[in-house]
Amino acid sequence: MKKLLFGIIAALMCFGCGQSYEETKQKTRAQQRRLAREDSAALKIAVMPTLDCLPLFVAEDHQLFDTIVDIRLKPFTAQMDCDTALINGRVEGSITDIVRAERMIRQGLPLRYVAATNAYWLLVTNQHQRITQLKHLDDKMLAMTRYSVTDLLGDLAVDSAKLQTERVFRIQVNDVNVRLKMLENNEMDALLLTEPQATQALLGKHKVILDSRKEDIWMGALVVREQGMDHPDRKRQLEVLLKGYNEACDSLNHYGVRQYKDVIRKHYVLSRQAMDKLPDTLKFSHAAAPRTQDVERAQQWLTKTIGAPTKPVNKK
Repeated sequence: MKKLLFGIIAALMCFGCGQSYEETKQKTRAQQRRLAREDSAALKIAVMPTLDCLPLFVAEDHQLFDTIVDIRLKPFTAQMDCDTALINGRVEGSITDIVRAERMIRQGLPLRYVAATNAYWLLVTNQHQRITQLKHLDDKMLAMTRYSVTDLLGDLAVDSAKLQTERVFRIQVNDVNVRLKMLENNEMDALLLTEPQATQALLGKHKVILDSRKEDIWMGALVVREQGMDHPDRKRQLEVLLKGYNEACDSLNHYGVRQYKDVIRKHYVLSRQAMDKLPDTLKFSHAAAPRTQDVERAQQWLTKTIGAPTKPVNKK
């Protein structure tokens, strides 16, 4: 009798647990649907661990975005992944470079430039290879990303040194942290880096043989998809985004980059020594469209590299 009673109690307990598990699954699915709806309604911006994203990180971490508007930063470590998210509609905007943006526009994705960033790129060479001039890139490996500003700068380096294109081996390394690690591990002869990876690299006594600033090339940009951006909710979100972005730029310009070490530690893989060496005189400009000459340079390079667009591109 006791065994029968214990069996009934055990069965009831299992039945009760089964109901609880099913209820939990239903609640979990409901929560997932709710979170998906919220994420869909939010303004999502793809960002990378590069210094041109710092105003966005500062604005988010220091609550400079109006809390009544849902703005979310989506982190990636490769620009190609940012582009894929933008093309597939998983984000509404992205930090990118003008070459990549113009290529996406050519491929049929209408984009709007909402800010030109202060990003610059250095061509850094491995100190063990004794590459001190552009002509020394002959028969060397250069890490970059295809159809980006780094590809454009690679061509500039080759043309300036009058080298044969096929004699400089372009190695596609999309992840900016992996690219830096390949230099530190002596796996790459030369590579194109932006900040803060460039500062980290220079701590290893590697050489700079090309600086995009000296070439007056400014290709950093924040873009958003045109599709859906005319909706009143999206307009409001974009206004809040740019207001917070501009306030973060003002704060960074006033206090300097190094005063935001809390933000940098959170979002960047950077040594303490590199953090102390970051260019504190770096200035961040309010959101404004990029210079016409930079857009035209990117368009001309793309035409030379992949041919003229097969259909008219959208006006920005």
